[in-house]
Amino acid sequence: MQLGMIGLGRMGGNIVRRLIKNGHTAVVYDKDAKAIGALATEGAIGADTLEDFVAKLDRPRTAWVMLPAGKITETTIEALAKLMQAGDAIIDGGNTFWQDDVRRGAALKAKGLHYLDVGTSGGVWGIERGYCMMIGGDKAVVDRLDPIFRTLAPGVGDIPRTPGREGRDPRVEQGYIHAGPSGAGHFVKMIHNGIEYGLMQAYAEGFDILKNANIDALPPEHRFEFDMADIAEVWRRGSVIPSWLLDLTASALAENQTLDNYSGFVEDSGEGRWTVNAAIDEAVPAEVLTAALYARFRSRKDHTFAEKILSAMRAGFGGHKEPPKKPTSKA
Repeated sequence: MQLGMIGLGRMGGNIVRRLIKNGHTAVVYDKDAKAIGALATEGAIGADTLEDFVAKLDRPRTAWVMLPAGKITETTIEALAKLMQAGDAIIDGGNTFWQDDVRRGAALKAKGLHYLDVGTSGGVWGIERGYCMMIGGDKAVVDRLDPIFRTLAPGVGDIPRTPGREGRDPRVEQGYIHAGPSGAGHFVKMIHNGIEYGLMQAYAEGFDILKNANIDALPPEHRFEFDMADIAEVWRRGSVIPSWLLDLTASALAENQTLDNYSGFVEDSGEGRWTVNAAIDEAVPAEVLTAALYARFRSRKDHTFAEKILSAMRAGFGGHKEPPKKPTSKA
């Protein structure tokens, strides 16, 4: 099956590679000509302009936009909509605010175009592990593009089946879900990322307590000198708190137990704020997720070992780098 990809960064480029590796074809476009050239050497069809990109797609066209949420995604989709024809589909795979998806879906439907919002989780490891996808949009279009989603998804793997799931949508066990109409995919992904904040904060605070178990303020007989890397490793094996985030933490600590290669300045990409706002709109208490978001704000003023743990996890799953210097409040 053919897919067009706009945005060839960490996620977009690897999505294309996974598709090509599994027999699909891809037309690619990016403002960086070098990124286009690199994927062209791997079998993708490069496009020089957005017009050229659309012209090289077979009808009904499918264009996946994998760009940062906000103005650049908005303007790209608007430009695509002017070039595409009725029956074509546009996918936003970034971390867009779900209410923007609702608006876009209605606007594009009026032009005869289909719109899917695909919350995509997998980070820099997705090319090998696969991508967990939460999809919003018309069911008929989601079903038509199933070969693309099935290839990108991680598959059942070695995860035991959940009892009682007989008769339910089998795609869920493969790692992707049609969550509902426009906006539903990114809403589910938003909550996913909000939970991620809470999980990361719990690990970070726990390791911070372990690190400080030998401070002078404690009685000598109550002090412990823990091997952080070994504790992270043993928790991965048979405990009740294993996860990929713990795997990444164990790797980071094994490489550098002091984590002095991180400053502890922790950014937030937006979804945590949106999750808290949704909780407020719904009058749902979300103490842990809210506290985790506020902890990231505090990290920009005063860094602890907990923040270094957070930075290490973010670098591990998404390739997120700390800013070279402390940004201003306005930035």
